[in-house]
Amino acid sequence: MSLADIAGRVFIGETILLGIATLLFVGRNGLKRAHNQFRERIASVYPYLALLIGVLGVNKVAREFGPELSWLLDWNITGLIHAIEGDFVGKVQMIATPELTMYFSFMYIYGYVFLLVFPFIAYFALPDDGALKETAIAYAVNYGLGLIFYVLFISYGPRNLIPDVVSPLLYSTYPQSQILTGEVNANTNVFPSLHTSLSVSTAILAYRTREEYPGWVVVAIPIAVSIVIATMYLGIHWATDVVAGIVLGIGSVHIATRYVAENELPEQVETVFKEYLS
Repeated sequence: MSLADIAGRVFIGETILLGIATLLFVGRNGLKRAHNQFRERIASVYPYLALLIGVLGVNKVAREFGPELSWLLDWNITGLIHAIEGDFVGKVQMIATPELTMYFSFMYIYGYVFLLVFPFIAYFALPDDGALKETAIAYAVNYGLGLIFYVLFISYGPRNLIPDVVSPLLYSTYPQSQILTGEVNANTNVFPSLHTSLSVSTAILAYRTREEYPGWVVVAIPIAVSIVIATMYLGIHWATDVVAGIVLGIGSVHIATRYVAENELPEQVETVFKEYLS
């Protein structure tokens, strides 16, 4: 199966999930409001979205030379992480069953993408643009700091270091998934777990908008917890990566909320863009 085939399946699956969530949580009134305020909303949040897109672009380029730079620095912390936690991930895998493997694999791939994308749809439809700005900045901080750690440190996952103890459950059960994940990450980039940090950030932001979307927070938090567990259950991350990811996720939201509250982005730029769109 080719990368295009796998990406196509993921796209179809995510479209279905996002469509259902939009109907359930945003609803007809929310979609109508999003349509009516489209120009104004784009004008107010475009610098934040541009920041996120820029960080994602840097990450894409860095994937080409990041591992080489990491080996030049040669700060390999894999042994240190193993010394700290031992075979903890192997103990997590002791509960493995075919059903759990299917569930956590689904959450790691489909649930993760859904969790990250849906907030942009939901928060775009809110009367206030604060949540959307906070989401964009929180994601940018997660990816930006994650990239720095990935370049600075070499860290192999437990499935690579101790294959006799930890099984690569995702790749052994669904080998085609390695084609997709290999496009966005390298084996030496596991500290911290961005799956964890971004999921934690999204769950916190969902909790902050619990009054506007009470149903979303009920869905977002269990998915986030499932993804965090999946990173270890599937043998991809160490518990140390997960703890670091939780700290990064919480810190990213703190930075984002404070940044938006202080309104540090230049208002004159936003005004010019509004005039351009009007």
